[in-house]
Amino acid sequence: MMPHMLLANANGGVDFMIHGIFSYEIFGQEVWITTSHVCLLIVVICMLIFFFAAGQVFKHAKAVPGYLQCALEFAVEFLDGIVNGAMGEKGKGFRNYVGTLFLFILFSNISGLLGLRPPTADYGVTLPLGLITFSLIRINEVRYNNLWSIWKDKCSPLPPWLPIWLPINVIGDCAVPVSLSLRLFANVLSGTVMMALVYGLLAKIAIGWPAALHVYFDLFSGAIQTYVFCMLTVTYIGSAIGDNEETVLKRMIRRSKEKKAA
Repeated sequence: MMPHMLLANANGGVDFMIHGIFSYEIFGQEVWITTSHVCLLIVVICMLIFFFAAGQVFKHAKAVPGYLQCALEFAVEFLDGIVNGAMGEKGKGFRNYVGTLFLFILFSNISGLLGLRPPTADYGVTLPLGLITFSLIRINEVRYNNLWSIWKDKCSPLPPWLPIWLPINVIGDCAVPVSLSLRLFANVLSGTVMMALVYGLLAKIAIGWPAALHVYFDLFSGAIQTYVFCMLTVTYIGSAIGDNEETVLKRMIRRSKEKKAA
């Protein structure tokens, strides 16, 4: 296993920082293209190749699926299960977002296996993901609930005419993108730093055995953090949407039919 690309400095020491590659001026401001941008571009290109290959597999799907088709169908069912389990029928419109989010974070987290510095180890990447999720939460909260319901929820657990908890609940809502982004960023960055230290301080004996650390930090931990981020995303959005009586009744009927069919 070769040392991480973009993690070693010219003197052979440990270096896990983000560095500028070149800069250009736009509207009088100096803008830098960094190592994070390069790694992010590589991840996006890999995702596009994967999407194209997956599309071809589904386009020419066979009655008796092969290994790749089975794996892709399992992934689709897994993501549908995450969304439907937390959001019910209203989650259908969010499947594409959650699926894209899941694959982007997963590809970014496991890119360390390719010798890259994971883009999610940069807070400038994870914070926009948290802000997009936060925007969807607030938009759908207003879309599916009236102002009185939102007010009662913000004043909970006290009655709506006693809004003592309103500032605390608002602060809690505003902390969602920060907590989502920091959790992902901190976990991925810690793995990146650990691997950089291993290759920097134990370079002479770092032969073969660091592969086990890569499996844990890049693959196992990366997959766990991807699942956690997506689960929290659908949970927050589902909570903001809420369930009216009609939705609850439909869900109960559907589950009853599924039990009878089983």
